[in-house]
Amino acid sequence: MTPDQVKLVQQSFSKVVPIADKAAVLFYDRLFEIAPQVKAMFPADMTEQRKKLIAMLAAVVNGLSDLPSILPAASALAKRHLAYGAKAEHYPVVGAALLWTLEKGLGEAWTTDVASARTTAYATLSGFMVSEAYGNSQAAE
Repeated sequence: MTPDQVKLVQQSFSKVVPIADKAAVLFYDRLFEIAPQVKAMFPADMTEQRKKLIAMLAAVVNGLSDLPSILPAASALAKRHLAYGAKAEHYPVVGAALLWTLEKGLGEAWTTDVASARTTAYATLSGFMVSEAYGNSQAAE
C-alpha cells in the first residue's frame, strides 16, 4: 500500500466511527444475505461480535502505516478463525460485504480512490491471513 492509500483508508474510517454500530449491523446483514451458509458460525446474539468487528477494524486501520506491527495479530486472528469453520473462500465474501458496507456508510465520501485504497488494504491483509491460516497454496485463490 502506498502512503496515500493508507491515509485514505484512515481518513475514511474516521467517518465510519460515528456510525460504527450501524455499520456493523449493515456488514453482518449483508454478509448473511450474500453468504447465508456462514451464519451458523456466529452466535445468535451478535452484540459482542459487532463490537469485536469494529475494534478489529480500528486496530487494523490504525496500524496500516506500520503494517508489520499488525501482522502478528492478523496471523493469530486467521488461525483462530479456523476453529470457527472459516475457509479460504470466505475471505472474498467477507471483503465484498465489508466494501459494500463502507460504500453505504460513507455515501458521497466513497470515491474511486477510497474504493481502490480500501480494496488494496483488504486484499493485502486477507491475502496474508489466508496464507497464515491455510498455507501459501490457498493465498492465490
